[in-house]
Amino acid sequence: MRPLPGAPGVAAAAALLLLLLLPRARADEHEHTYHDKEEVVLWMNTVGPYHNRQETYKYFSLPFCVGSKKSISHYHETLGEALQGVELEFSGLDIKFKGIVGEADENGEDYYLWTYKKLEIGFNGNRIVDVNLTSEGKVKLVPNTKIQMSYSVKWKKSDVKFEDRFDKYLDPSFFQHRIHWFSIFNSFMMVIFLVGLVSMILMRTLRKDYARYSKEEEMDDMDRDLGDEYGWKQVHGDVFRPSSHPLIFSSLIGSGCQIFAVSLIVIIVAMIEDLYTERGSMLSTAIFVYAATSPVNGYFGGSLYARQGGRRWIKQMFIGAFLIPAMVCGTAFFINFIAIYYHASRAIPFGTMVAVCCICFFVILPLNLVGTILGRNLSGQPNFPCRVNAVPRPIPEKKWFMEPAVIVCLGGILPFGSIFIEMYFIFTSFWAYKIYYVYGFMMLVLVILCIVTVCVTIVCTYFLLNAEDYRWQWTSFLSAASTAIYVYMYSFYYYFFKTKMYGLFQTSFYFGYMAVFSTALGIMCGAIGYMGTSAFVRKIYTNVKID
Repeated sequence: MRPLPGAPGVAAAAALLLLLLLPRARADEHEHTYHDKEEVVLWMNTVGPYHNRQETYKYFSLPFCVGSKKSISHYHETLGEALQGVELEFSGLDIKFKGIVGEADENGEDYYLWTYKKLEIGFNGNRIVDVNLTSEGKVKLVPNTKIQMSYSVKWKKSDVKFEDRFDKYLDPSFFQHRIHWFSIFNSFMMVIFLVGLVSMILMRTLRKDYARYSKEEEMDDMDRDLGDEYGWKQVHGDVFRPSSHPLIFSSLIGSGCQIFAVSLIVIIVAMIEDLYTERGSMLSTAIFVYAATSPVNGYFGGSLYARQGGRRWIKQMFIGAFLIPAMVCGTAFFINFIAIYYHASRAIPFGTMVAVCCICFFVILPLNLVGTILGRNLSGQPNFPCRVNAVPRPIPEKKWFMEPAVIVCLGGILPFGSIFIEMYFIFTSFWAYKIYYVYGFMMLVLVILCIVTVCVTIVCTYFLLNAEDYRWQWTSFLSAASTAIYVYMYSFYYYFFKTKMYGLFQTSFYFGYMAVFSTALGIMCGAIGYMGTSAFVRKIYTNVKID
């Protein structure tokens, strides 16, 4: 048993210790291989309250004992690692590969401080595949008394493959519970119902409408004037009228399409690669994919703005490019001030802030410009199937439940119902100590969400147009985007009933980033709903003859 020199130990209530064993810098470092008696570096990560996972501090900010070996500096390997507040500090403990340090001994009971750390390291060949830390040796805390701290290292052979070393941290009983499967089945049945409803509208209701309109074409002018004219055909001269505030609207649509592309690509990458095995890899991948898909934002936003007759396309490009980054960075920088006040490791370094700003200005903006130019030139011409009247048609009065505000509030219920079970698993993996790895479920939920959102917005738009209200563009977007409101409301329920978080820092961190997540999800759903509804509207007005 080897003693630990340094200051007396202080107990940290509900402290979390993350251990990483890494070889010293060598040519084959990426292989995580060792030779006998080679030095093994034990990194200490962060500590913090157990129920506040995101509230972390530097490990040696508490007066833990520091080993006697010379300190080794650590640098952030990825941008995601820096943004997540990973603060690795060298423990100073002398550990050799397959070298035994001391033996465990037992102390008495009724004590309050663990003075003995026991490391059991499993190896398979020349690779470390398992690390287990236990504490022994309870000592009662007495004022003005020096306490001897000690540790030991025990090596044991393991049959675990290096590629499977993280399997012990996964929780199949939680993520693959039958409730998870039932939620997928329930959402799938919802999809069948909504697709059937939309099919009925397209095949039965619209067929009757086409027949009625064809019969009206055979009438003379007097019979047509005396006839009972109503329905979606009556607004054919206004249905393709540009939306109000087209600059903001097109920027939201472009941003939503980009968020969908990022979500799809990141989920596919996560299904292929085990991103949870590397620190900050998921966040780094998301940032890289978001920057790389900036032309998607410019293409869809720029082309839509051009079709709606917008002339300030440079301003639209800037708003579309910086809409999401400004929202995320603004929230992060606000929370960063609180983290700095608390001296938390979540405080983002100044150099990382500069790096993020450089990505926005020198990567995202130029790629967005390329997409905007392509969109304006390839699909920026208004090729609507109906002519837009010079004078807007008056919108008749209708029942209260057909008002756009009511449709918007009710439109997000079904999309939220298709994903709220998955939200629980995602929230638990982020705010608690669970590793999310069932990305196949997430892909299914994303597909189901897209189908449900499109079906709901199509039904809402059909009833709106049938009431001779042509304000379908913002309505289709907001009715789908209202899913974000229900997700954010659910986050309140999760915070108060499923977590034991407390304190200003954790509360602001939780609700700040949940607001960002909900808003991004709402923008994505809104864009999906609008794109699907736009195709539906174009289809029905193409198939009917307009005088």
